[in-house]
Amino acid sequence: MAIYLLIFAAAVVLAIGVTPLARRLALHAGVIDQPSARKAHARATPLLGGLAIYLASALALALFGDRLYIGQTVGIFVGATLVSFLGIWDDRAGLRPLVKLLGQTVAALLLIVAEVRVEALHNDFLNIAATILWIVAITNSFNLLDNMDGLSGGVAAISCAFLFLLAASAGQFLVASLAMALLGACLGFLRYNFNPANIFMGDTGSLFLGFTIAALAIKLRFENYDVVTWMVPVLVLGVPLFDTALVIVSRLRRGLNPFTTPGKDHVSHRLVALGWPAREAVMALYLVCGGLGMAALVLMRATILEGYIIGGAALVAAFFAAYKLELGCGGYDGRRYRHKSSADIGAPALGAGPPAEQASPRSRS
Repeated sequence: MAIYLLIFAAAVVLAIGVTPLARRLALHAGVIDQPSARKAHARATPLLGGLAIYLASALALALFGDRLYIGQTVGIFVGATLVSFLGIWDDRAGLRPLVKLLGQTVAALLLIVAEVRVEALHNDFLNIAATILWIVAITNSFNLLDNMDGLSGGVAAISCAFLFLLAASAGQFLVASLAMALLGACLGFLRYNFNPANIFMGDTGSLFLGFTIAALAIKLRFENYDVVTWMVPVLVLGVPLFDTALVIVSRLRRGLNPFTTPGKDHVSHRLVALGWPAREAVMALYLVCGGLGMAALVLMRATILEGYIIGGAALVAAFFAAYKLELGCGGYDGRRYRHKSSADIGAPALGAGPPAEQASPRSRS
């Protein structure tokens, strides 16, 4: 446990120290998120916060990680470095979605070469296909979730905390140490990114976090039935997966391309449209992420019947929430509810919140 605490503490300290340097670099290089009609932040804000997360976690592992696992650690970070580079490029000059998708696929193939892949399907072709699909889906889910101050970084931190608990209880040092490094780096970064943020992680950070967390979820192994344990990472990462699914369905319903059309139609934006202050919307999603993580801990040792009762309850709750968030209050049009009524949606209207909070919700994807 001492080594995990050292990795965590080093990542926190490094992130707190490196993030201001990343902010200065972003200002100097002009890597800045400018206000626009489709964004709610009112002032230009530096990006490249993800570079601080990347450096803090990598340095913490280099200082205190176990050399026994250097091969797969390097394999994970080679792929993560590739998607981070794509993120920097996208933050600086913009990239076509197809280029980003191809880069993520190549990074997933690098993971497979490093023997980090899905093994539950007992068929090589299906395992490779599932690995690529999982990596690309989770990577982009965290990218899409980066739409409000502190949201993507906070959800990543909570997810990593549960990945650590799951891995440590199963004696998996590689996953546990990487999860602690990411947890520390995210918490250090949130010092500057929580509402009101003075730096954004950008695609550099969201792609790095999504890719690395997806790889850690693949590495998790349990002494339980495969037909149950496959649900564990799905629950831990339920918030970004739900947000992405809701956005895709909503945009298709409105006749929009779900992958190239930006908009304020994420779960966090919908909560703000219902009257929740931005901070409370973000913290509500933190609580949901924590609740799903607790369910994942139970699943780790559940019987098949218990596992599918838990998984089925989570699925029913997800469908109910999606229905209410998409069609409640007269339906969501991408910016607001047509007939806002807290009774119709089943969530309390908590007031408009202070001006600083109303200026912070963002939509970059």
